[in-house]
Amino acid sequence: MVAQIETPTVTSVRESYDTTQPDILPEIEGLVQVFTSSHRSFFTSVMAQALRIAGQGTPVLVVQFLKGGINQGYQHPVRLGQNLDWVRCDLPRCIDTPQLDEVEMSSLRDLWKYTQKVVIEGKYNLVVLDELSLAVNFGLIPEQEVLEFIAKRPYHVDIIMTGPEMPTAILDVADQITEIRRSHRP
Repeated sequence: MVAQIETPTVTSVRESYDTTQPDILPEIEGLVQVFTSSHRSFFTSVMAQALRIAGQGTPVLVVQFLKGGINQGYQHPVRLGQNLDWVRCDLPRCIDTPQLDEVEMSSLRDLWKYTQKVVIEGKYNLVVLDELSLAVNFGLIPEQEVLEFIAKRPYHVDIIMTGPEMPTAILDVADQITEIRRSHRP
């Protein structure tokens, strides 16, 4: 004996919406994340996250404030895939001291202004600010400007800031703080 099964009709949620109105879905708020460590070599985990998100179709900007050596500048971003732009200062060396000459300081300030501009324009959904804490602690980028930038960014933009000894005021506005430590084994 074969039972007759009635196939239920399913109305999708989308069909129940008024199609004359545009879709109004809540926009997800972007997070402010801090990755900090007293030692180096953790940028690869942050970069892996940026590459993964860019690979899913999200526009990503990676800004390395204190890296130089390749005369790149924001005018010549390295493009990784279709969705990830990677920029550095247009400097012949990496910055490892707060003492900069006028050309170096100008390059760093130009990169900071460019970063603020493209983020406020909404060009990127994820922005990685590498070694930002060092730039702030060296007095190269004012802490207050960083806090204003975070507050003014478009609602949906995620910000990841990296570096050792992140200033307390920036930690206070972070949604997530990841401290990377070396494990001590006997």
